[in-house]
Amino acid sequence: MKVKVIPVLEDNYMYLVIEEHTREAVAVDVAVPKRGPRAGQRRAGASVARAGRAGRRRAHLRADPQADARRGAAGDALSVAGCGPRLEGTAQQMYRSLAKTLGILPPETKVFCGHEHTLANLEFAQKVEPCNDHVRAKLLWAKKRDEDDVPTVPSTLGEELLYNPFLRVAEESVRKFTGKVAPAEVLEALCRERASFEHAAEPLQPQARALLALQWGLLSTPDRSEPRVDPPWGQVAHPSSPDP
Repeated sequence: MKVKVIPVLEDNYMYLVIEEHTREAVAVDVAVPKRGPRAGQRRAGASVARAGRAGRRRAHLRADPQADARRGAAGDALSVAGCGPRLEGTAQQMYRSLAKTLGILPPETKVFCGHEHTLANLEFAQKVEPCNDHVRAKLLWAKKRDEDDVPTVPSTLGEELLYNPFLRVAEESVRKFTGKVAPAEVLEALCRERASFEHAAEPLQPQARALLALQWGLLSTPDRSEPRVDPPWGQVAHPSSPDP
């Protein structure tokens, strides 16, 4: 059994899980139905038996009896060095999903996430744990992959436990960053901090850039004390200036 990664849209991934003996395949997390299964099966020489979506919080795992390995399509629940936003449910439920469901799987379990957010996730992870050598090494690796336009998936669960702050809520360094102790509270604080981190990294809109430039003194308002010069084709009536 093998898994083919199919990049689609801006940063999405779909997957084609292929049974090499029968050449049958299952399409997972089909964001673009007309593109993914058809394009993937043509390249892989397989026929798609069915298609499905991993969903926001569901993680699908299927054992590979030949390789004795596990593969998981995590959707948005878990990504490389990160996790999905808490769109519904409580922080305790999210912690249970990450730590008690995904976190107890074998460390060799391969994680196939739904989006390519690895670089941004690792930059946030470095902010959380600046002294974590695993984060630093993975970030350098991800930057090289990004430069070469190569996917960073899959990772393994064992690797995620070394550098993913959302799976490291019991670590003292992560607790210190959030100022919390209880795992669910640490996780909730991490989600808030990540939202602020992502907001700060977003490019400013033109109006915001102009306002910021004005605040920094790069733009100036007209000086009403300067004499006004009429154009050469005649005098123009100027609005009267308010009295000082």
